[in-house]
Amino acid sequence: MDLFAEIADERRTLADQLADLTPQRQTTPSLCAAWTVHDVLAHLVMPLEVSVPRVVLAVLLSRGDFDRANRRVTRTLARRSFADLRRTLHAGADARFTPPGSGPQAPLVDVLVHGADVRRPLGLHHDVPAPRARAALEFLSTSPRGFVPKGALTGLRLVAQDVGFAHGDGPEVRGPADALLLAVTGRAAGLDDLAGEGVGVLRSRLP
Repeated sequence: MDLFAEIADERRTLADQLADLTPQRQTTPSLCAAWTVHDVLAHLVMPLEVSVPRVVLAVLLSRGDFDRANRRVTRTLARRSFADLRRTLHAGADARFTPPGSGPQAPLVDVLVHGADVRRPLGLHHDVPAPRARAALEFLSTSPRGFVPKGALTGLRLVAQDVGFAHGDGPEVRGPADALLLAVTGRAAGLDDLAGEGVGVLRSRLP
């Protein structure tokens, strides 16, 4: 499977789904804390347009805090119109940037999870193909820094019944892949669609 082709398809699909949003719906709060749908779109455009040196500079200005740097760059991009950002996401969907030290799994998770961050509040439906969902969950099951809250998955077994994914030992956290992707990355909204003795444990570990 060419993960970059999968990423490009996810970006274009999301851009198309957001094409007809009214200005009011563009400012809908997303599942990503403190970000609106407009802000999340700006964040997804960042790897398409922002060079590595610019990201490094933002990190330095943020005293080494990558999350703060990410928010800084996103705020700058979010000054652009929603229509401009949506067109940029569609036109630049084939971009192959990956964070230093990471492979294509990182941007795949980014677009899948942030896609859900905006689709759920907006009531938009999207079926993630099973191979994409499995690839994302396999990556997340390693608890990569910046994606999974520290220690959140320790001693838990993750099961996505709809895509044939299972990982780990211990109390189960099971359910559809889209809900598992949200919960594993710290979104409590995904927990309501999950079952198993591990759900309460995971809930207690989320920020």
